[in-house]
This record gives sequence, C-alpha cells and structure tokens, in this order.
Amino acid sequence: MSESSRHWDTTYANELSNHAANPSDSGTVWFADSDASPKILAYLESLSQDGLLDPSSARFLDLGTGNGHMLLELREEGWTGEMLGVDYSEGSVSLARNVAAAVTARSETMEEESVIEGAEVDDNAVKEVDVGEEACTKALHFAVWDILHDEPVDWLGEGFDVVLDKGTFDAISLSAEMDGVGRRACESYRERVERLVKVGGFLLVTSCNWTEEELRGWFDQGKLAYWGRLKYPTFTFGGVKGQTICSLCLRRQTS
Repeated sequence: MSESSRHWDTTYANELSNHAANPSDSGTVWFADSDASPKILAYLESLSQDGLLDPSSARFLDLGTGNGHMLLELREEGWTGEMLGVDYSEGSVSLARNVAAAVTARSETMEEESVIEGAEVDDNAVKEVDVGEEACTKALHFAVWDILHDEPVDWLGEGFDVVLDKGTFDAISLSAEMDGVGRRACESYRERVERLVKVGGFLLVTSCNWTEEELRGWFDQGKLAYWGRLKYPTFTFGGVKGQTICSLCLRRQTS
C-alpha cells in the first residue's frame, strides 16, 4: 500500500467515525473556502441554459468523489440524471454512501412533513412533492474505482455528459508513480480521462496546484478542447495578479 493510500484510508476512517457520531458532519469539502461548488453549479446551469446539457438526463461522473458532496449538491439543484461517484479509497466510497443515505433520510422526513402540512392546507402541495419524488428516482451510485489502474466497465456506456475533477489531478500530479511506458501518472491522466467523456460532453477540472495556462497545457489537446473557464476572486502580489484555484471546462471532440 502506498503512502498516499494510507493517508486517505486514515482520513476517511476518521471522517466515517465523525459522521457516525454526528450525521450532519459530512466531512471535508474540497475548495470550500473558494466557493468552488457554487461556481461549478452556476457554470453547469449556464451550459444548461445554452441548451448544451439537459438537467433531467445528463449523466455525471465524479472522479475522486470523496464524501460525494458535489453529486449531492447537483441533486439538490435539480439535476436528476444518472450519477456515479468513484474513488480508489474504499473509505471514501463508504463515507459517500453513508452521507447520501443520511441526506436521503432527512429529505424523506421533510417531504413527509410537507405532505402532511400540505394535505391540511392545500392539495396542490402534495402534488408538487409527488413530482419531486418521481424526478429523483434515477440512479445515484458510488463505487471503488482507480482511474490509473482500472479499466471502465459496463457503467461507462457511451461516456458521461459531464466528468468532474475537483482536486484529483492535483493529487495525481504529486505522485511519483510511473506508468508502463515510463511516464509519470499525471502525464497519462488526460488520455485516461478523455475516454470517459461522451462525444460533445464536458470535463470540468478544478486545481489549486496549476495555473490556468498550465492546466490548458495538460488538457487542451488530443480529444479535448478548451471550452471556457470559471471566474474566481483574484488577488495581486508583487504586481502579479492571481487566484487561489482555477477551473477549466473542456469539451470532448469527435476525433
């Protein structure tokens, strides 16, 4: 077992313990201090408004899902298509499943209370809740899967409409592991991730280790092409303007 694997196993063992003691404690949300999740959600909404994504059917793959926070946020915002969160850490997947179960339990309790209240006041309230329940029946799954060592299985299909990477490439970039042809793991990452994206679909990569220009150097090639960027607050130091993280959107091309 690598030092990285041991680190994440220990991290998620602690977060599982904390969540068991307090179900409202869902663990660490990456880049929360930069409001990455709300900005990603807003960007995806803009793609939807442009007719490029359908919230009712878009399939999502979350690489390095952690506690599953990003997919649960998407569900909360009305994205109801199939979603899969993968991570090479069994602890991560266990945590994500537990957090999702807790969120579902809280949601069902709130909906039951709304139905009861609505039945007493307004029959239309019950119909609105029923529609919401029906819309959220599509699959939300979490699975152990290692993008560097495992091959996609049946869940890949034609690929995903959106593949999310919020810190996974950063973590892989720090690895000294080499692939079968002598490349660092980060050097083969684009080739492994682009096949997961459906033709015409999108890859959103968020990083705190690489600049926007550097990320484009890594990903804006092969079957992926730069589509856009997310805007974050900037700061100036020594006359140079920068930001704490950056997020790029790339689109899968036909060839």
